[in-house]
Amino acid sequence: MSSPSGSSGADDVGGMSDPVRSGSVRTGGWHPRPETAADISAVRRVNLAAFGTAEEADLVDALRRDPAAWLPGLSFVADAPDGPVAAHALLTRCYVDDVPAVALAPCAVAPEHQKSGAGSAVIRALLEAARAAGERTAIVLGHPPYYPRFGFVPATARFGILPPQPWPEEAFMALSLDGSIPPRGTVRYPAAFGIG
Repeated sequence: MSSPSGSSGADDVGGMSDPVRSGSVRTGGWHPRPETAADISAVRRVNLAAFGTAEEADLVDALRRDPAAWLPGLSFVADAPDGPVAAHALLTRCYVDDVPAVALAPCAVAPEHQKSGAGSAVIRALLEAARAAGERTAIVLGHPPYYPRFGFVPATARFGILPPQPWPEEAFMALSLDGSIPPRGTVRYPAAFGIG
């Protein structure tokens, strides 16, 4: 079973300026952009290197094959200043009861680029792309000190959004992408996560 944990190696130091709505912007030397077919092997390499096992890389591949989960244009990479893909972040379809939302997971940064701002750059660009696509609510299970910089808050305490399993309340977070109040209910993740 894969956990929808938000990051490995994504805990960058220092904030990044918010990207513009184009989905492709240079941020602090990083170039976040939507994944292309040519990036698939690089995305796998980044996830393998960041997590140290194949579990998260296999999860990305499984989500990519699931048309009910995969959202075209909401898998982002960040290119390093010298060109190679250094970071990856993914949003896939989930539901709060029956209301569509997006799940942020996994997020990964190649070890040689961790703590450099690559993770923050790719996540900010990805969330902005989700806003532009009309998504309303994002969910993440991740490090409590990291995700509030993007606007995430504890999902249960703030919005009444419940995890599908008993997870630490402070690590299960939600973000309103459009300023509306997110729906109350229990999150349902794509089948590839193996939850519930």
